[in-house]
Amino acid sequence: MSVATYAAAQLLRALPRSTISRAVGALCETRPPAPLMRGVVRAYSSAYRVALHEADDAGRPYASFDAFFTRKLRAGARAVEGGEDTLVSPADGRLSAAGPIEAGGTIRVKGQDYSIDELVDDAAWARELRGGAFGVVYLSPRDYHRVHSPVGGSLVRVRGIEGDRFPVNRIGELHVRRLFVKNRRVAIEIDSPSWGRVAVVLVGAMIVGRMTVVGVDQRDVQGEHRFAAPRPIERGAELGAFHLGSTVVFAVPPGAFVGFSRGLGEVLYGQAIATAHGERLAIEGKTA
Repeated sequence: MSVATYAAAQLLRALPRSTISRAVGALCETRPPAPLMRGVVRAYSSAYRVALHEADDAGRPYASFDAFFTRKLRAGARAVEGGEDTLVSPADGRLSAAGPIEAGGTIRVKGQDYSIDELVDDAAWARELRGGAFGVVYLSPRDYHRVHSPVGGSLVRVRGIEGDRFPVNRIGELHVRRLFVKNRRVAIEIDSPSWGRVAVVLVGAMIVGRMTVVGVDQRDVQGEHRFAAPRPIERGAELGAFHLGSTVVFAVPPGAFVGFSRGLGEVLYGQAIATAHGERLAIEGKTA
């Protein structure tokens, strides 16, 4: 812990984080003159090494910064690996933690313990997930910011869970206790034949203006949404988007054998993370 990061953390605690996030989100959706927008995209892409060659040309020129940030990928830019018994990364980013959900419902991320009950804000669902496995994918400013389904199955429920907007970065991880369960988030429930009731949780952060999910007709997901009939979703299909970036946490119950097929580090959506077979749980990958 340095003096600088500690001071930054204290400043962040004092700032009106929700007001700042809403204001930045609104600014990002304004439509500046086209030459100015092109200059913003060029400067941002250069600063953060954005792989613009992967973007779908149909979205250009970008009318707003939000349109650029939530850009789609061109066809064929990603491949969804494995079969239905393969769990794939839900997003581009960094697989920063992966491991078991303890029998008591605890997961450990960057030295902090979190309750899966608090993360999904549903005690009955959390009990099903205990003894299973979880992973965390952190999205950096350079990454593609749409989120995809890690498994095939049916969308059952989407829940907006109110909370704060602390930054999900090194400062937040070091100085904000229970960061992931303090922040605003969206919990998506997927009923998968291969994996059971899977959780995909979009964790908001400071300057994340809003989060959207397919099938939910809201600019920013609020409250609980149950589909009148289960909505089929294929492995790798789009689930939603961060309007500015943050973190995805996924969790699977212990009904299938789970073997992590990759270690921590950079990952692209669609790349294999784990496999399901048999009836018992075993963690083969690294944990954090």
